[in-house]
Amino acid sequence: MDCNRCGACCVAPDIAALDKPLGLRCPHLGADNLCTVYDRRPQVCRDYAADEVCRRIDAPTLEERVHKYLALFELTDEARRVRESGCSSMRRARSG
Repeated sequence: MDCNRCGACCVAPDIAALDKPLGLRCPHLGADNLCTVYDRRPQVCRDYAADEVCRRIDAPTLEERVHKYLALFELTDEARRVRESGCSSMRRARSG
């Protein structure tokens, strides 16, 4: 499957290499849902390939895609807690 550049993989999962918490927008994701550090992005981002999950969470908006991703992996409540805590660090979110 080809990447459709929807941005969900830059918002929904936590990304340890960037210390990005679950459900929060990557600080390098531009308003156009494209990576602003694409040429020097971490290896985990380079290695990511669109797959069946991308097809399953397809939706008209980034917010809807993220919601579907979190629900698919039963992470909705955890992501809500991270957002509500205002935690901008994955490490701190996991330790709290």
